[in-house]
Amino acid sequence: MSYTPSRAMGYGCLMLSMSMVGAYVALTKPLAAALPIFLLAWLRFGIGAVAMLRWMKKPVDEKPLSPQSRRLVFLESFLGNFLFTICMITGVSMTSAVSAGVIMSAIPAVVALMSWIFLKEKITPRVWGAVACGALGIGMLSFAKNTHGAGEAHGQYVWLGNLLVFCAVLCEASYAVIGKKLTAVLTPKRISAIINLWGLLLMTPMGLYTALRFDFGAVSANIWLLLVFYALAASVWSVWLWMTGLKVVPAGRAGVFTVMLPVSAALVGVAALGESLTVLQGAAFAVALAGVLLATLPGGAKNEYQEKP
Repeated sequence: MSYTPSRAMGYGCLMLSMSMVGAYVALTKPLAAALPIFLLAWLRFGIGAVAMLRWMKKPVDEKPLSPQSRRLVFLESFLGNFLFTICMITGVSMTSAVSAGVIMSAIPAVVALMSWIFLKEKITPRVWGAVACGALGIGMLSFAKNTHGAGEAHGQYVWLGNLLVFCAVLCEASYAVIGKKLTAVLTPKRISAIINLWGLLLMTPMGLYTALRFDFGAVSANIWLLLVFYALAASVWSVWLWMTGLKVVPAGRAGVFTVMLPVSAALVGVAALGESLTVLQGAAFAVALAGVLLATLPGGAKNEYQEKP
């Protein structure tokens, strides 16, 4: 029998999961500077696969997956692991962690939009206002002079980095919506292990090709330690925590806790990577967070989201 956490514990799992994602999003900057992107992603999935080897075992009470559930498992990995990793690592390497944090603050609004499109959930005017705030915050970033974080080599491609981070936002929102359906048929551990294995399989051709041409001796011990933390946080801990929370929290309400992702990414960028907030970036961050509040604060007597039975 699988363990079902309390609602309060579910909230805690969701909050910790998104805080962890925000932290490793920011920490991919030094990793991407030391390792090729495809090699970095491949090693992440490989370390995760070893760590979750025991989680691959099918529980005795697990029912056979339907064709639809199998497709959802693949999409969860392809969008939430494979594409998210490529877009996020590449994007953060071209922009600053602070800018990435501002863009990722649009996740709750994007989750709401996807819930409306794919799950037929009702979206209130206040959430549409949140979408507008997210778009305005991202637009303000295009006028912010990037004097830190992105580096001179990629300064002219900051716009592309921001665009790739927004693509990662779309992938993360898809991950949140699909994940709720999967928790009805699989345990959090099994979901974590299976979607990581799919990510490893998808990344192996490019990762192996890059590994054969890479000088591993040039990488410092600190980078290897950071890689292990990144792999465990991205493939194991954050996924398991998120899926555990989704077992007891409706998908729409879970979107509230994605606010911890951009906040954590920005704080790590400032505290650990030596970045600073420009006035315009700070204003963009404030506008984006205002959108988060519009999308996630309780709407009085009636909830903003209604979960489908």
